[in-house]
Amino acid sequence: MFKLSIQSFSQVKSIGAVMRSSVICKLKSCSMHLNSVLHHGTVVNRETYLVSKLYSNARCLSSKETFQKNKTQNRGSEKQKGYRIDRDTYGKEDGQKEERNWRGTSLQRFSSKSVFAAGTAKRTTEILKKKAALVSGMGPMSLDDPKPKTIAEKAKLPDRPLSIAEWRKLKESSGNVQRFDIYIMCGLFNSGADLDIAKSLLTFVATEMGTLSYELLLRYLTLCVMGGHESEVFDVYDIMRTSFPSLETGASSLFIKAFCRTERWREALVILQELKKVVTPSPRNYSDIISAAVQHNDLTTAWMLYDELIEKGLSPHAETWEALFSSTKEEGEMFQHKQRLLDILLHMRDNQIYPQKNLAESIKTWFERLEGQNLKGNWTTVSPKGLCRCCGTELESIQLTEEEYQQLKDKVMVNVIQGPDVFNKTTPEELERFKAFVNRKPAFDVVVDGLNVANINKDKSKLSETLLAVVSELVHRDLTVLVLGRKHMLRPSRSWDRNNMNLLQQKAHCFFTENISEDDPFLLYAALHSGNHCQFVSRDLMRDHKACLPDGATKRLFFKWQRGHQLVVDGYIAAGRKVCFQGIPSYDTIVQTSDGSWHLPYDDLDDRCTYEVPQKWLCLTKQH
Repeated sequence: MFKLSIQSFSQVKSIGAVMRSSVICKLKSCSMHLNSVLHHGTVVNRETYLVSKLYSNARCLSSKETFQKNKTQNRGSEKQKGYRIDRDTYGKEDGQKEERNWRGTSLQRFSSKSVFAAGTAKRTTEILKKKAALVSGMGPMSLDDPKPKTIAEKAKLPDRPLSIAEWRKLKESSGNVQRFDIYIMCGLFNSGADLDIAKSLLTFVATEMGTLSYELLLRYLTLCVMGGHESEVFDVYDIMRTSFPSLETGASSLFIKAFCRTERWREALVILQELKKVVTPSPRNYSDIISAAVQHNDLTTAWMLYDELIEKGLSPHAETWEALFSSTKEEGEMFQHKQRLLDILLHMRDNQIYPQKNLAESIKTWFERLEGQNLKGNWTTVSPKGLCRCCGTELESIQLTEEEYQQLKDKVMVNVIQGPDVFNKTTPEELERFKAFVNRKPAFDVVVDGLNVANINKDKSKLSETLLAVVSELVHRDLTVLVLGRKHMLRPSRSWDRNNMNLLQQKAHCFFTENISEDDPFLLYAALHSGNHCQFVSRDLMRDHKACLPDGATKRLFFKWQRGHQLVVDGYIAAGRKVCFQGIPSYDTIVQTSDGSWHLPYDDLDDRCTYEVPQKWLCLTKQH
């Protein structure tokens, strides 16, 4: 821990003056040497934690949306809406019939949200919480429920600067706990207290303890930065520059952030250069300086730093892109930087990045101001058939090209099916037996994760009945079905009825693995081996297998294939109730351009999981 001696601090002439002026200014005469533990001890961990705490953007996630199921729909209304269609044909408006596409609406309920739609996981969690509360007889927990009190709550935070005697009394009333000063400074930071109160705390600690810890001083700096007290930040900067041979990452990031808000923003470049000697600066460090450079019309520096950020393999913050799209004010500048900004959109496309609404608005404004382009932006959505509801453009297909499919198949076979840990999930003999089984069979149309699908029904006495209902629906559509299960499912029991399992094996091809084996590698092998047309039924989102893939491009291909091939049962399964599946969109959710027009999916939710995709789009089309 780095400390300031009480002898140095005693140069402050009076406590009253300290409380009304800057304590930090009084401390400029102090000399505090950097201990070798700076880069080796626990202090660095604390600073790292502090900076992450500083930059975290906590949001209160809430959703008023819930799944609404219309249980009173009759068969006529289902047919009208495309939920229930004749087994072999579907009707057109003129009464004509043509051969039915098994991938069509007869299997998919397009009015339902996909498991990959943004916000689905959040809504599902809320529903499960409400159900759990009903089962337990307890209502949702109130925000006012008592929580363990921190020392800052036990020792009520002062609303004015305190004298040394008052601070001493407050500390005694809290039980003289250790790290009293740290807890209080954290409380002052969290409550947005007046800076003079923090100054009086520094005075008390220095007088009482004879030292000021480095952690306390850094937390004070955080309070200054977040409160916008630039003059105080400059004072702390001068002290640390004269007292330490170098700045660690936590303080450097804080100083970069604070300096970039002022006319002294170029000094942040010096701090950045020093930071690069020790670690790779964060995207936030670059973002702060790029935004400052744009604000001060130094686009050369802004683009230089942006190129450096990309070269280091860092992912730019949304604020970085927003600043660059807002940087060009004149028509000449807009044309000069046009290709650079279009390259940003292509970068989003290649990396499956979705701009948030603020950034999308900046992109819309920039496009509409482009001279000679005559582009107009509109906020819109896309139909299940992949048509933009604003301009009618057909978006890119979700289906992989033959080249993409072969590339994905090869990578999955090597990294997932034949990966180094695959035999933690099965045995070499079982895997070879399964490969031989698949080679003897015709190409499958659908592969069903039997155990996963059966457990849709929470009634454990109806597992085999549930699985049979789903498979029967698929077979009813003249599909070649493979069911993957485990050997225990063949033992008659309350959950696995013998008659149901016999019927299942009559309707579909079945392969039952050992009870200790995992189904997913077998499912992926069978689906990919069968061809690009083959779909699979499972609620498993395959995130572990996606993580096994070697690079970002292959992971994005896997996610695209998954969204275009995974069937998820929609709703619950019950006797007499038709089995439906969530709709698979025909289009890819990715930044795309055609004939000078652009379509950008943008993120308008705070609760979108990484495996979900946005549902809102920005349409930029030429006006005639």
